[in-house]
Amino acid sequence: MGVVIKNGTLVTALDQWVNDVRCEDGKIVEIGPNIEASSGNEVVDASGQYVFPGGIDPHVHMELPFMGTVSADDFETGTAAGVAGGTTTIIDFVIPQRDEDMMKALKWWHEKAEKSVADYAFHMAVTWWGDKTAEWMRKCIDEEGIPSFKTFMAYRGAIGVFDDELINIMKTAAQLQGLVTVHAEHGDQVVEMQNKLFGEGHTSPKYHARSRPTPVEGEATERAAQLARLNGVPLYVVHVTCQESIEAISRARLRGETVWGETCPQYLLLDDSVYDKPDFEGAAYVMSPPIRPLGHQEPLWAALKAGTLHCLATDHCPFNQVGQKDMGKDDFRKIPNGAAGIEHRLALMYTYGVGKGWLTLNEFVDVTSTRAAKIFGMYPRKGALMVGSDADLVVWDPEATGTISASTHHHKVDRNIFEGFKVKGLASHVVVDGRIQYRNGDLKVERGAGRYIERSRS
Repeated sequence: MGVVIKNGTLVTALDQWVNDVRCEDGKIVEIGPNIEASSGNEVVDASGQYVFPGGIDPHVHMELPFMGTVSADDFETGTAAGVAGGTTTIIDFVIPQRDEDMMKALKWWHEKAEKSVADYAFHMAVTWWGDKTAEWMRKCIDEEGIPSFKTFMAYRGAIGVFDDELINIMKTAAQLQGLVTVHAEHGDQVVEMQNKLFGEGHTSPKYHARSRPTPVEGEATERAAQLARLNGVPLYVVHVTCQESIEAISRARLRGETVWGETCPQYLLLDDSVYDKPDFEGAAYVMSPPIRPLGHQEPLWAALKAGTLHCLATDHCPFNQVGQKDMGKDDFRKIPNGAAGIEHRLALMYTYGVGKGWLTLNEFVDVTSTRAAKIFGMYPRKGALMVGSDADLVVWDPEATGTISASTHHHKVDRNIFEGFKVKGLASHVVVDGRIQYRNGDLKVERGAGRYIERSRS
């Protein structure tokens, strides 16, 4: 059974025009005027609505073991929540423990991801350097379709790497024509500040943010960019939150280096006053890097507009307030880091990006879909409205309205960091692999229907 979308305004990263789209066997097979539906085709009248390529979230963590617990959304519930909001492809992170075999970790992630309802790919985190690491990295690229490697400059003593290890990872990735992605925070400085604050009797969630101020991120971003420069490897900086990091990325790009940056809705739309919520509610916003003070949000929007930042991800990694976040009730250092966001990414960016004049429609499609597809080796299979591309499409009603709430979201978590946010512009239909899986509020997904996407070198 195919799908024909009629009379919609098709929007890509570059163009905008009214046309019909026909999908068969999971692919876009025809784009043009007055397409006749075949027998058995489902027809969607998209008059007055937009048609976007399916959203791509290049930074999520489904059922991630972390800080003594596991993130609340598994691959089924997390990808389903994404579909409800117009995200049809995710890139998750395989994160081996220190000294763990990377290929063993990859096998486990594949097993967990088999229940995905939408397509998924992986980054490989390199959490330590040993005699076999270079060969594992080669296998990732040549045999597993994983050309991007995640490194953590934070989380000392766990999954964080030291500078000598980071240099080896960058040098090897350059030789293999891979891409290094980096969580940029000065790990040793974070530990020192955490212990100092806790030693002074500070235990509440706001001290998580105070232990990781913006210079911690800015210094690490600059250092990562300079090391990437010295080792000749392209760099992608995840979840950029502050002016200092924007400036470091801008300097690198002005030198002619290949450095990309990503940010997330929470850093664009929230400020650090969230940590002052009473009754430990500030713990819902504990993530790394933390939400920043007022003054950093507008530079992030401007950097997206200017092309200094390139992708809009979520770092989706939710933990329940009850039974998980409250592990750190008496010690902010023990609050699991992360929050939900995959379902609301497109609606928030459309409402507060396009609606407030920060982004054009084309730029919206670019930062929520097309650039990620290009940077991470999935274009034009993903992120495009082209004959031959995967039939992942979003029909978008620009007049639909809603209010975000934990009581109505599809995330499997008891808090929503965007609680009460009003949105205007929502998906009316979401087509995943040629099947309508979301229709006017009705989410009908199929466990295990998602496919693993092997990616090419970008």
